[in-house]
Amino acid sequence: MTVPVIPNDRARHIFLSKHGLVDAPTGTGKGADLQAAVDDLGFVQLDSVNTFARAHDLILWSRRQQYRPAHLSNLLTVDRGVFEHWTHDASAISMAHFPHWRLKFARDAVWLESRWKEWRRDDFTKKIDEVLRHISDHGSCTSGDVGTDEDRGKGGWWDWHPSKTALEYLWRSGQVSVVRRENFTKIYDLTERVIPADALNARIASDETVDWACGFAMDKLGFATSGEIAAFFALVTPAEAREWCKNAFADDTIIEVDVAGVDGKLRRSFARPDMLDLTLPKLSTRVRIMSPFDPALRDRKRAERLFGFHYRIEIFVPAAKRQYGYYVFPVMEGDQLIGRIDMKRQGTTLGVTAFWPEQSVRMGAGRIKRLQGEIARAARFGGCDDVRYENGWQRT
Repeated sequence: MTVPVIPNDRARHIFLSKHGLVDAPTGTGKGADLQAAVDDLGFVQLDSVNTFARAHDLILWSRRQQYRPAHLSNLLTVDRGVFEHWTHDASAISMAHFPHWRLKFARDAVWLESRWKEWRRDDFTKKIDEVLRHISDHGSCTSGDVGTDEDRGKGGWWDWHPSKTALEYLWRSGQVSVVRRENFTKIYDLTERVIPADALNARIASDETVDWACGFAMDKLGFATSGEIAAFFALVTPAEAREWCKNAFADDTIIEVDVAGVDGKLRRSFARPDMLDLTLPKLSTRVRIMSPFDPALRDRKRAERLFGFHYRIEIFVPAAKRQYGYYVFPVMEGDQLIGRIDMKRQGTTLGVTAFWPEQSVRMGAGRIKRLQGEIARAARFGGCDDVRYENGWQRT
């Protein structure tokens, strides 16, 4: 049988629609509206870098421009609509998914106990009961509250003292949870004190979790390979995702499609049968400054195939070898990535160092005006009173 082809322009439209980037970024960005946005995405990646806004806040702001950072904090600490744990990285995850994360807790416990014994100094497992007892007796704590008599080490971010390693292990294995953050520092408490009873007490079989995770990923990506399905939550193994695709294809709940890249090359993928006839909402032409970790862009290879956008963060690249800035933000207009911008907060001013348009993008007066309008909105979001453009900020 002939495999249907999804043209590149429709593939981009489908993909952005599935990621909440087709409609204009309206909504209150708090309470039930914010919960709906997170539920729709499934999770929001957390990141500590804060040049003018943290990555997770920028992800939500690009979809709800009335959103403010305190709103996600309230969702975590007051409403308990999300919990913090690991997908491919640290993330705020919809609380409705907590029962499914028990599979990840169990798998992480086995994997980390084996690997961290080799990778971390001393034997952190000897500290697990002591740290757990400390939290049980004294309440919530940070990594600085445990192992106070232990050598902190000078090996950088990952040179953890044994009690901190034990605390992180307890979090990754689900025995403690993040109750709140202060200045982005995680504060932990016993999971039974943090997670609402209905989510805490629910139990779901492993095979049901695998089916749910693969189905959710399929629906959120619109079209995907089994590897992309496995990578979405990083909750199931590649082998489990392949088996799910095999069975779903046999049951006619997914079909094979060829997705055209921006270069015309076809990539064999899976999709729901109704994807070919899906009625898509009208695409907003709004210019959006995006997080480098936006769920629509975090798979760099897919972003390059679909949009022709080659993006790498150059934080760890020596300054003399950087093509762009230290930490630049992708800029999207409609279904096109038009460039990247280097800007950061300088006191109460947002300093714009440079904007590099993509080679195929013409920066006419109208487009520059729309870009500057978004920069002004970003400045207000970042708590800045004004914007300062460096000489020559419009690069070629």
